[in-house]
Amino acid sequence: MKFADYITVYKQKINEAIKSIWDSKIESIKNSFLKDYYSEIRKYFLAGGKRIRPLLCIATYNAFKEEKDEKIILPSIGTEFLHNASLIHDDIIDKDDFRRGKPAFHFRFRNYHEKYQLKKMSPSDFGNSIGIIGGDSVFITGLEAYLDNEFERDLNLQAINKYEQAFLKIINGVLIETDMVNRKTLSIDDYIEMVSLKTGALIEKSILIGANYSKADSKSCELLSVYGINLGIIFQIIDDILGSFGDEKLTGKPTDGDIREGKHTCLLIEALNKSSDLDKKRIIELIEKPEMSEAEVQEVRDLFQKADVINSCKDLANKYYEEAQNALDKLRLKINNSEMEFFEDLLQFVYNRSF
Repeated sequence: MKFADYITVYKQKINEAIKSIWDSKIESIKNSFLKDYYSEIRKYFLAGGKRIRPLLCIATYNAFKEEKDEKIILPSIGTEFLHNASLIHDDIIDKDDFRRGKPAFHFRFRNYHEKYQLKKMSPSDFGNSIGIIGGDSVFITGLEAYLDNEFERDLNLQAINKYEQAFLKIINGVLIETDMVNRKTLSIDDYIEMVSLKTGALIEKSILIGANYSKADSKSCELLSVYGINLGIIFQIIDDILGSFGDEKLTGKPTDGDIREGKHTCLLIEALNKSSDLDKKRIIELIEKPEMSEAEVQEVRDLFQKADVINSCKDLANKYYEEAQNALDKLRLKINNSEMEFFEDLLQFVYNRSF
């Protein structure tokens, strides 16, 4: 099946599994603020998203099974919780008030503060505080997917171990990314290390959790790991390009955020390494400004284009595309044809996406 077909078959079932976990929490509490809090988390989760990580988990499980079953759906959502926990915290760090075209989680509680006219904290401080707690709540709740399902205990423990590994790698990736903002000299290798941890690891672990539940052999897991890490790297490279040159109506995110924050995307790193000394100096002057005008943001974009960084970053993505495809080619005789089609179609979708 193609990626879109998997979405049609499984996305609603994934959303129902996510909804059931939050519904059980909401039903078990009486405190009115806690009900509002968990209801807002449920709304945030169900506001959008393609569910790529649960779909990867399900597809990997199905890839090694003669007959498909749906007991994988519940544990597949675990990494979606971890993904959303990281997004909630990322939006606070990046000062992004919108996610997928809708209010970010912390921004929802900034609005809550204003609605109820709370006096003791500023709207921003209140929203950020609840956002930090919200990310923590979502992370720990994700473990429930591995604690109450139809699989045997040992498989669930191994899945929890992979969940923990993914969480630690995301943290390390975010720490490296935070440090990168203060560095003027960076290589693409520094960038690849960061995105392999921050983005690639969770995609890889989503795949390996599915492989774990299907009891796939170790060689297949090694190849799936290569595919997953490279898929994550491609995803982030394309995300960086869209973050400055995409269509806001399609992406749901502003295209000035990365530039205003001075985020060391592949575009910025390539521009600093390829530009003339004069242009490099100007780029640094602009991104170090605490506040940038729209004209200055556009000037950075113009300098990016002058250095031809969009094409060089696409060439970089192509390198990892070939590595991911090579891993799939080696898996071809080991997995079901329908899931091979899914993996290849998703790889093409991530590489070619415009939103």
